[in-house]
Amino acid sequence: MKLNIAHLYPDLLNLYGDRGNIQSLVMRCRWRGIDVQVTEYRLDDPVDFSGTDLVLLGGGSDREQQIVCTRLRKIREDFHAYVEDGGTVLAICGGYQLLGHYYDTPDGRMDGLSLIDLYTEQKSPRLISNVVMENREFPYEIVGFENHGGRTYIGSNKPFGSRVLYGNGNNGEDGCEGVMYKNVIGTYLHGPLLPKNPHVSDWLLMSALSRKYGTVRLEPLDDTLEKRANQYIIRKCSVGGSFYSRAIR
Repeated sequence: MKLNIAHLYPDLLNLYGDRGNIQSLVMRCRWRGIDVQVTEYRLDDPVDFSGTDLVLLGGGSDREQQIVCTRLRKIREDFHAYVEDGGTVLAICGGYQLLGHYYDTPDGRMDGLSLIDLYTEQKSPRLISNVVMENREFPYEIVGFENHGGRTYIGSNKPFGSRVLYGNGNNGEDGCEGVMYKNVIGTYLHGPLLPKNPHVSDWLLMSALSRKYGTVRLEPLDDTLEKRANQYIIRKCSVGGSFYSRAIR
């Protein structure tokens, strides 16, 4: 099996170690004997979605987001077709905001790609915190770090974190975080996200490989260190017994 990963505009969208998500996906493929190729696309490069199995869109400042969004609008139809056909995407923070209809800032409205029915508004104060959240589709909690001024509203879409146990999430109001649409995950979680959430890494890999090859099985890996990192964040955030973690098996 072979996996083709497209890293969109890493020269502009790579805040808080987002490149580590690529490294995590690559190593989990190699440990399983899966051939993997990563293509980094710059602003002027044509993006071949037909040959792509997984897309990473990282985070950036408002200025960098505007530059990237101007470019993305030129390939929106191809990107939209890829998403609707079940293409796998991980979009982090600024990349997550770009998936929606718009992002309202004090300097004006930044039109998004409208790939998913959501929108973002900038408000104060910034939401900065470790995050622990759950989604019953995953075997244990998802952890990460958020730092965003935007408040994202996902309407009737399914959240990535259906319940935020610690932290703020999408907007600090509705108790959920991120979005899941088809095989797309949009989230505010930096850190990077995947090294301490191997169960999320494997969800992305399974989604991409199953679309390409049909039913596949990923060989289990020894995730002892990754799970320790995950549990460290949970213990740090649950001092005082504010919530209880599901046991990792």
